[in-house]
Amino acid sequence: MKPRPRTLKARTNATLRWLHIYTSMISLLVVLFFSLTGITLNHPDWTFGSMEARRELSGTLPRGWIQGESVDWLTVAEDLRAAHNLRGRAQDTRFDAGEASLSFRAPGYSADVLIEAPSGKYSVNVDAQGFVAVMNDLHRGRDAGSAWAWVIDVSGLFLTLISVTGLALLFYLRKIRVKALLVMVGGAVVVIALMRLAT
Repeated sequence: MKPRPRTLKARTNATLRWLHIYTSMISLLVVLFFSLTGITLNHPDWTFGSMEARRELSGTLPRGWIQGESVDWLTVAEDLRAAHNLRGRAQDTRFDAGEASLSFRAPGYSADVLIEAPSGKYSVNVDAQGFVAVMNDLHRGRDAGSAWAWVIDVSGLFLTLISVTGLALLFYLRKIRVKALLVMVGGAVVVIALMRLAT
């Protein structure tokens, strides 16, 4: 005797459970990361793991870094990386009035370079912050590059899916459905009220 085919309601319930369970498992570390860094962002006075290392460096660029009014920024950036182990993306390039500058940025890290023209003499101010600052910048997506931006977008998508499937599953739980929805509405009212107070 063939088993009866499952109803649409039963199939939907099973699909929602599957999605909810596996997106939750995939997103577990993401949720932990963003929840913990949300706390550290909210308490900038907490100093554990936030030691700063500041350095001042100097040197002279090889000849050919500038041709008239044109700066070979790629060569300049790679020469500076090789000479001082600078990291992050090179950005904010500027050249005027006999002076050039650029910056290197990464989460929890910055290096600002000032170059004299045409001599090529330069100074670099490096600010490397601690582990907590790096994690906080990753939370914000600051200076983290396009690959990390995708991580944030995908994480947001997974968290949205977890929330939606969790809410949908609630409608299959008859005994607690009404109470849970009332708690959800009450929580939403509190959050909206706090948002209004904060703005």
